[in-house]
Amino acid sequence: MHPLLLSALIQIESHGNDLARGKHGELGALQIKPIIVRDVNRLMGTSYAHAQVTNRATSIFIANAYLSHYARNLSDESLARIWQGGPKAIKRSSSRAYGRRVMRKLSSLETSQTTARK
Repeated sequence: MHPLLLSALIQIESHGNDLARGKHGELGALQIKPIIVRDVNRLMGTSYAHAQVTNRATSIFIANAYLSHYARNLSDESLARIWQGGPKAIKRSSSRAYGRRVMRKLSSLETSQTTARK
């Protein structure tokens, strides 16, 4: 997984707002759904509450755990699609636009980081 993928997802999902709330119960900078928290708790043996994802460090831990579980030989675009629509999203054409959008944001973040180093 690209080191800036989560940063790109944060920008796409909430523009960096840790207190963001979505229409369907998503919370935090990464707009984490309750089902993702339950899935990570099951996978990792943790006991996070959904309300805790407004904490950036907690949301990043949950996102890393979730995506790492599905990351076996998948591209960053596929991981973005999974983030948006769950593990079966890469089989649905409806998630392609989101994946491309995240990849454009990832590319712009890489460019910004390269320019900042100069």
